[in-house]
Amino acid sequence: MDQWFTGLSVFLILWWLVLFMVLPWGIHAVDQEDVDKGHAPSAPKKPRILIKMGVTTAIAAVIWVICYFIAQSGWIDFRNF
Repeated sequence: MDQWFTGLSVFLILWWLVLFMVLPWGIHAVDQEDVDKGHAPSAPKKPRILIKMGVTTAIAAVIWVICYFIAQSGWIDFRNF
């Protein structure tokens, strides 16, 4: 039980870190004239959150697989830290 929980925990931490790196990609603010009442002028036109979550999942999965193989190969032993 410990191994899958550790793997899931590492993946979730990586996912959140990558999400905050991916969020600013492709953001374009609305022009001052186009701002609707009740909206912040700095709000993005199309945030594309679902696309960014998919990209985040893919990048986090690649980083997780690299971390997994490093840990399994014994190249870096995390138990010594």
